[in-house]
Amino acid sequence: MLSGRRLDLLDPSALDIEIEDIAHGLARVARWNGQTEGAHIFSVAQHTLLVEAIARRRTSLDRRARLAILLHDAPEYVIGDMITPFKAVIGDGYKAIERRLLAAIHLRFGLPAALPAKRFFGNPPQVPASIEREYLTPWNAREAETRYLKSFAKLVIPAEQSEGRNP
Repeated sequence: MLSGRRLDLLDPSALDIEIEDIAHGLARVARWNGQTEGAHIFSVAQHTLLVEAIARRRTSLDRRARLAILLHDAPEYVIGDMITPFKAVIGDGYKAIERRLLAAIHLRFGLPAALPAKRFFGNPPQVPASIEREYLTPWNAREAETRYLKSFAKLVIPAEQSEGRNP
């Protein structure tokens, strides 16, 4: 990793995970295999921030739920993003690595290793024009990384301060 950490993909340790590595990687991983228009990719970092913004507007979420949303695709910082049909073809091996990485990431940032599965069915939510303008035009990698880190800091720093730790 850019941080100098070595991450064992088969047996990841929470001690080897840094938010800066996650933000950097996710800002450079393209959603939909890069099949979007424009000069920049629609990154996994931007997708994650969009999901969190929509969820926050639809329901009241505590800090931990928002953090879980922000980290929901975090394993992709090292294993990349694959379209869902291809993940199904690859099968359990990929899913097992993804689960182990996500568990280590959750533990690193104070979440339970596994969260209850949530599925959303029905019509997609109406996206307010303000969110559409802000989140659906692809950002450059630096902007995506910076915004991701700022969102993370808003969720983690207040909790650390309330526990008497210095950021």
